[in-house]
Amino acid sequence: MQRLMADGYGFGAEGDWKTAVLVRTAAVMGAGLPGGASLMEDYTYHLEPGHELILGAHMLEVSPTLTTAKPSLEIHPLGIGGKDDPVRLVFTADPGPAVVVALSDMRDRFRLVANVVENVDLPQPMPKLPVGRAIWKPQPDFRTSATAWLTAGAAHHTVMSTQVGVDVFRDFAKMSGIELLVIDDATTIDAFEQTVRWNAAYYRLAQSI
Repeated sequence: MQRLMADGYGFGAEGDWKTAVLVRTAAVMGAGLPGGASLMEDYTYHLEPGHELILGAHMLEVSPTLTTAKPSLEIHPLGIGGKDDPVRLVFTADPGPAVVVALSDMRDRFRLVANVVENVDLPQPMPKLPVGRAIWKPQPDFRTSATAWLTAGAAHHTVMSTQVGVDVFRDFAKMSGIELLVIDDATTIDAFEQTVRWNAAYYRLAQSI
């Protein structure tokens, strides 16, 4: 799947067709631009107060388009599946701006939730996590980002794009009639919750017209 996503194929783990569509969409939107698009998932958190980070990964399924460095091709045991030790590309996403986006089915509409983030260098070696990964600081801060993400009911599978920013996803949402909620450096919880409530009323009204 790492190789296929690098070639522009959509992929969503565990039968997640919405994320597969979004991976493909992000790859097309960013075609020809530096960077890449990949399936992503919050894997674990670094919760040092004031220095919170998110480590994103997904088994052996993160696209190497997120790095300009040469990934390492490695073989390691995998404790599930009952198959031979799998081969995987091991790397860390390049530092720099990115956006993490989830697509959710709200039954009466689709909702995109986009968090503007900053990828950072691997803070220390992680020999026991030999996978493709990204480490990022979410905007505006970890607590606000996590609270807003949960308020929106956003999915745990996401797409990371280092090719295009949130403005491109905003254009896509307008063209496709999809709701978009953005978490960025201007986000406050009070305003975000109000936007969620107003959006719910708007889409209910739109359905009745």
